[in-house]
Amino acid sequence: MRSSLMSLGPPVGRNRVITSFPKLTLSKVVVVGDLYVGKTSLIHRFCKNVFDRDYKATIGVDFEIERFEIAGIPYSLQIWDTAGQEKFKCIASAYYRGAQAIITAFDLSDVQTLEHTRQWLEDALRENEAGSCFIFLVGTKKDLLSGAACEQAEAQGVSLASEMQAEYWSVSAKTGENVTEFFSRVAALAFEQSVLKDLEKRPSAQLQIGDRDGELIQLETHSPRTHDSKRPPGLGCCQ
Repeated sequence: MRSSLMSLGPPVGRNRVITSFPKLTLSKVVVVGDLYVGKTSLIHRFCKNVFDRDYKATIGVDFEIERFEIAGIPYSLQIWDTAGQEKFKCIASAYYRGAQAIITAFDLSDVQTLEHTRQWLEDALRENEAGSCFIFLVGTKKDLLSGAACEQAEAQGVSLASEMQAEYWSVSAKTGENVTEFFSRVAALAFEQSVLKDLEKRPSAQLQIGDRDGELIQLETHSPRTHDSKRPPGLGCCQ
């Protein structure tokens, strides 16, 4: 493999080696959804690798910080677990602000919780700037369904995710199915977005590129900006 890679071209010049990287700390992720859809179980399975079927309902908000290393860079997700009870909505909504990812969860075995995800997402987006965060629709408790029933529930989730411009995942906190893969995906996308935002904050620079007929030519360069490229259904940032 090494020899085939080396044959692709000459060695990279020293002035093409990038050794510095933006100093990134953490990204905020909020998890919303109805009471008892398994938001806390999902977070605890990922952060603590435990499952307890007797979790008590979250009061207000709670959070966990999970550390990653991406391309050799230390990075963390601050995962906010919000209450699903109506009486705590006014408290929880204050913690939606500044999210880089919104995870809207529903119970695959309860179609009514899927119908409610539209309102949960709307509430969370109201507290954030348009286009500033990634959206995920997550069907929980996959272990409770099998065969045609599971396929039908997942198909409904995928369809709604397409409408939401969200990325869809089915998971099980009980068995751990897709939990680590899902949060790794969230971390990777949030990390990438953090890098782009850091580059956008850097001031523009004037580069001298030569002169023509005794006249100095200058080129103004700016940090690259993200663009609204069309993504496949079920994957995208909030609009």
